[in-house]
Amino acid sequence: MPAFDLILIGGDVYTPAGLVRTNVGVRHGRVAGLGDLAGATAPEIVDVTGLTVLPGVIDSQVHFREPGLEHKEDLATGSMGAALGGVTAFFEMPNTKPATTTRQALEDKLARAKGRAWVDHAFFIGATESNIARLNILELLPGCAGVKLFMGSSTGDLLVHETGAVAGVLGNGFRRLSVHSEDEERMRERFAMVEGGAPVTMHPAWRDAEAAVMNTRRLLELAADARRRVHVLHITTAEEMQLLADARDFATVEVTPQHLTLSAPDAYERLGTRAQMNPPIREERHRLALWRAIEQGVVDVLGSDHAPHTLEEKKKPYPQSPSGMTGVQTLLPIMLDHVNDGLLSLQRLVDLTSAGPARIFNIASKGRIAVGYDADFAVVDLNAQWAITDKWIASKSGWTPYNERLVTGKPVHTLVRGQIVVRDGAIEGEPIGEPVRFVETLGGLPELESPELQYDS
Repeated sequence: MPAFDLILIGGDVYTPAGLVRTNVGVRHGRVAGLGDLAGATAPEIVDVTGLTVLPGVIDSQVHFREPGLEHKEDLATGSMGAALGGVTAFFEMPNTKPATTTRQALEDKLARAKGRAWVDHAFFIGATESNIARLNILELLPGCAGVKLFMGSSTGDLLVHETGAVAGVLGNGFRRLSVHSEDEERMRERFAMVEGGAPVTMHPAWRDAEAAVMNTRRLLELAADARRRVHVLHITTAEEMQLLADARDFATVEVTPQHLTLSAPDAYERLGTRAQMNPPIREERHRLALWRAIEQGVVDVLGSDHAPHTLEEKKKPYPQSPSGMTGVQTLLPIMLDHVNDGLLSLQRLVDLTSAGPARIFNIASKGRIAVGYDADFAVVDLNAQWAITDKWIASKSGWTPYNERLVTGKPVHTLVRGQIVVRDGAIEGEPIGEPVRFVETLGGLPELESPELQYDS
């Protein structure tokens, strides 16, 4: 038998054929063998008997705040939290300072990640009215996850909400467009209900379900007219799920663990502004509708929407308090607990966290444990009972909405391209993250003769 660089032995491995007790051989960062591998050798053999080897989680929505907001988070601490949570690749959002809206800003983020990111990564370009004409070039840059459109304001100043401008964004590019969908005009009209100060329980009343539903309806109509694929982020309402179910030809759907786990008003009463995020945590009927949409196959992806703020910032009176919570490190533990509760099958979890994002974003060589694919693994103990705590969180913000929550299912080891970055729950070695590759960009960029296109300002 040929030699491998590393072999995992004795584990229950989630392959495209399902859960199989087998060994995994890794060579040059990729899966090179599955089976008993009798007689095979490797410099490192890791016994994972009693554990389950899942494809590494691909978290396609995080905010790691660098550059400009490093007091909340940075690429090193954010990606460390990702690794500790079994996440082997992340897509980072563009609402930093400066926003990621140009080639230079994207290349700056890639340079910042080199030697500091613990896991593989890509960065979204933010759509603005000033860069619409260049989006079809920017989306093809190496290390770009695609274009992100904010149709409703959130953290940062990226916002494109007028119909003509939204249509322009949809018409300039071909990769799947990721969208934050809330109606800006309705939210501006309703802001008076909280402007002078209000209980945080009013957050889902101000940014109400109708603001989400009416904007998603408008988005889908515009996307259909433009014949553009869209990925609608952090869906929160029952009514949106029906709209999206009717638009499967071109629309894919993300939900977050927090919208599946928390509900109003309980979350706001227990957690205060720690439960504040956009779109809001909503009433129980909406939470149950999200689970029905998962069962019915409407949901494609789970994203954490990791969006940290310091506790000092969170303590400001509402609505001065910022929206967002940590999530990249807790995505997998929370969802494993839902598997233990019987709400979710392991098969569905794997599709939502690895195969799903790989499929809809056309990621090259990731998302499954199969020969030839990157050796990205989240090795978990499905039976471990433990408590998530603020102390466990690697984020600079140092807190989680799940503090002291008892869960069943725990990440144990994390491997990125066959290299162990977390062993027995502790970070190991040095950051080795590299840019994620996409099928659309593997052929390289076309020749860019125009200086304006090569060096966006």
